[in-house]
Amino acid sequence: MHTQDHATSAPGLHEVPWDTLDQLASGGGGVDAIRLLRSADRSRRLLLLRGLVDQATPDSGLTGPLPQAREALDLLERAEQADPEALERVLAHPYTGSWAGYTTRLIEQKLTGECPLWVHFGYLHTLAAAAAIHAKLNFAIRVPVWNDTVVLPTLGAAQLDERGGFTTAVVSAAAGGFTISGDRSQVTSGAAGWSPLRIFRFTTGERLLELGLDDLDPHRGLYHPIPPDRLAEADVKVWQDLLGEAWRLIAEHLPEYAEVLPIGLTSIVPEPAVPFRLPSASTGEAFGSAAIAAPDEPATLAAALVHEFQHIRLGGLLQLARLHDDDRTERLYAPWREDPRPLGGLVHGVYAFFGVSAFWRALSRARPDDRLAAFEFAHWRAQTWQTLEVIRDDVTLTEAGRRFLAELAARFGPWQAEPATPEALRWTAALAADHRAGWRLRHIRPEPGAVDELARAWQHGLACPRVEPAGRLDTVSDGEWSNARADLIRIRLGEDGETRLSQLWSHVPDVLEADHWLIAGRVGEARATYAAKLTEDPDHASALIGLGLSLPVGPAARALLDAPELIRAVHRKLRDAGGAPAVEQLAAWAGEGLH
Repeated sequence: MHTQDHATSAPGLHEVPWDTLDQLASGGGGVDAIRLLRSADRSRRLLLLRGLVDQATPDSGLTGPLPQAREALDLLERAEQADPEALERVLAHPYTGSWAGYTTRLIEQKLTGECPLWVHFGYLHTLAAAAAIHAKLNFAIRVPVWNDTVVLPTLGAAQLDERGGFTTAVVSAAAGGFTISGDRSQVTSGAAGWSPLRIFRFTTGERLLELGLDDLDPHRGLYHPIPPDRLAEADVKVWQDLLGEAWRLIAEHLPEYAEVLPIGLTSIVPEPAVPFRLPSASTGEAFGSAAIAAPDEPATLAAALVHEFQHIRLGGLLQLARLHDDDRTERLYAPWREDPRPLGGLVHGVYAFFGVSAFWRALSRARPDDRLAAFEFAHWRAQTWQTLEVIRDDVTLTEAGRRFLAELAARFGPWQAEPATPEALRWTAALAADHRAGWRLRHIRPEPGAVDELARAWQHGLACPRVEPAGRLDTVSDGEWSNARADLIRIRLGEDGETRLSQLWSHVPDVLEADHWLIAGRVGEARATYAAKLTEDPDHASALIGLGLSLPVGPAARALLDAPELIRAVHRKLRDAGGAPAVEQLAAWAGEGLH
């Protein structure tokens, strides 16, 4: 195999020009930019693969009962000579990157992992077998078996009957077919026991998206290998229909993304459904892959595809350009996370939600009566912009990082002045206040001296002294987190929202009855119900913030939303001393002293 990529100017050398970085920052760059990122990722994989092979000496024990690594490498080279595209298919497979990084770390850190080390290393042998099959070679190679399963990357999986555990089987090919043979069982391609990788092709106009729905590859997990988990055919049909409709939305409303997304996103890992949400994730090692929970409607799925494509695109760029120092301190607020994040996490988040904002902006323009699309655009543009403003001058940014964020801001900034419906703006403000206050309550520890001073002033019947909401950041959450109000807002703003809200609210995870009243517009009932919950449990984090949201603008609401951690800490101290007022009463008093 050759380490030189034809897209580069010199063997093994990859560079991103400044103008390409600028274009990527603002969501552009076209096909050439994504191919540049893919080229760099390909070289990274080749280097890792070569490093693994070099470590697998005959006396290293890395291959266990499998053939030496050189035999697998020879088969890969034979496949390349017969059909270069055959090698490229397995190199470009997202989980080749995951495997190479994971196994390299196991060896360097002297760890075993989920399986015996030789089973992890033996993914190399399955890659060689898959490449040889694509190249239509006649061959035979021994590969690992994990709990009776042999996965051939890019092709599928064979289910043997070898009594479980970790063992080996032989993959052999001749006359256009292939067979996987264990000691006790055998599976032939296309016959019983063989599960092919499902690949969908979606065409909208001139735009084609080809996606694998990978529920088989052991390295499709984000952090460690996982066994196959084959989807039922009915679930596959749901995925196929919704992915097709999501692609149509992207192709019709976001053509600049439709041009490049098929190059950067080639595989979806289906995850179990999460009620009322569509979480997704990706990793920089698996360029081209995203894990997405089972969807129930196409627009949110389209936004998730764009979101993960942005992560993939930025992950590829970070292999070529250092945007910030390696500061992993969890020190910053992210309005899309429950935990404090390092700067790198916020850069990734800003870039991903810039793409999400672009999708909802386009869809809301095309569908002016779509209340949910209007809200999603208003919400994500505001939250993402505020975060961008916080980090764009961070001292740990490099010159490239500052330039990248400046270019992004130049594209993104004008969107902040675009008109939005009063309803969308109202719910955007409410959800932003909810999340920010919830984060402060769980992660900011107020100064003990300020808590003592306020408690003494209350006990002596004095006016609240002037106090600045401040404190120490703690990465450990003080209280459970609930996203119920965000879920309820989206239900209400969706199709037939008021009716669905009344029918579905009690099924939302971690919901309080008061949350339903608040989002339904019955604010007085919400306030009374939150207060009752706090009488029962004064430390209930979601009820405390909910009370602040349900109060009219004034000192009490300001205290509960701007410094909830302080109100709760003082209330706790007063309870410990034997007498505490109602939370709302304390908040109204303390709100007069906050500045």
